[in-house]
Amino acid sequence: MLELKNPHSVLAVLQRRPRDVSEISILGQPGGAWDDVVELARQNRIPVVAATPRSGHANRRDGKEERVGVAVALVKDPPETQLEKMFANAKQADGKSGGVWLALDCLQDPHNVGAIFRTAGFFGVKGIIQMRDRAAPITGTVCDVAAGGVESVPFCSVINLKRAFELAKESGLWLLGTSEHGKETLQSYSADRSWMVVLGNEERGIRQGTLENCDCICAIKPRGAVTSLNVSVAAGICISWLSS
Repeated sequence: MLELKNPHSVLAVLQRRPRDVSEISILGQPGGAWDDVVELARQNRIPVVAATPRSGHANRRDGKEERVGVAVALVKDPPETQLEKMFANAKQADGKSGGVWLALDCLQDPHNVGAIFRTAGFFGVKGIIQMRDRAAPITGTVCDVAAGGVESVPFCSVINLKRAFELAKESGLWLLGTSEHGKETLQSYSADRSWMVVLGNEERGIRQGTLENCDCICAIKPRGAVTSLNVSVAAGICISWLSS
């Protein structure tokens, strides 16, 4: 079970799979989006209980009181999409290609993963492939940062990316790796085909074996004094450009 503390992530679950919400615990009257959560929960006959003050606050090591949240929802883990179905919509009804998928190569920061899911949900990314090992799993933190993105974007966890890449290519996707060492810029490519953007680890980037499976490798060239980007920001730039 996951503990979700962002009302927007809870609302997304209630709207798509309300039976997977076991209980919602509320401290006081938090208001805002939590009012919508409570209303929708009651419509679906989900228990809404009063939390104790202790569940809303915690003591830090220095003895000071720290606010840790006024409400929490207990939710089952989000369902994954089978890898074989991940690329079922790679071809549009008119036979044309288009759309963006993502492959996350060993991303380990749950906040980065959550931010990528949120951006993916905003731009309508078709699906996300991530590593099962050596990577951040889909936790409550990921879901809360994603603010509903985990519920709206199909995703699949795999032991290795090779099989996923094979299926992606068979379905007509082109694999675009991202690396600061790429010779071509992101602007060299356009939304005229179906793309799978491959994003690497926060510190080491994409592994060499993964890069070798990419059809193209691009870089986002800096225009100022800062020469690198957070991976979730880079993901947003790539998604926006290839979705235009």
